[in-house]
Amino acid sequence: MEIADPDQLRRATYEQIDGDESLAEEERGHARRMVESDEAEALAYLVEPFELVEEVPGVELVQASWSSEHVDYDPRAAEWSGAFVDLDEDD
Repeated sequence: MEIADPDQLRRATYEQIDGDESLAEEERGHARRMVESDEAEALAYLVEPFELVEEVPGVELVQASWSSEHVDYDPRAAEWSGAFVDLDEDD
């Protein structure tokens, strides 16, 4: 997954955190600091992994985590060769 606009992601996450009445003020501050430092933290506040797969037959999610890494995309680099090939193509 690519985060195209980290600032927009953070703003949406801040809204989510600020609107979460279950968070104490201290926890809210901690959450905002975590979101500032890592896009994966922002994503974790907005997307619940269990909800992503709860209706998929035969799947039970036991554990989930998010991590992020900044990578420069170079379409000419060997490691990106075929990375975005349409998987539905008939060869």
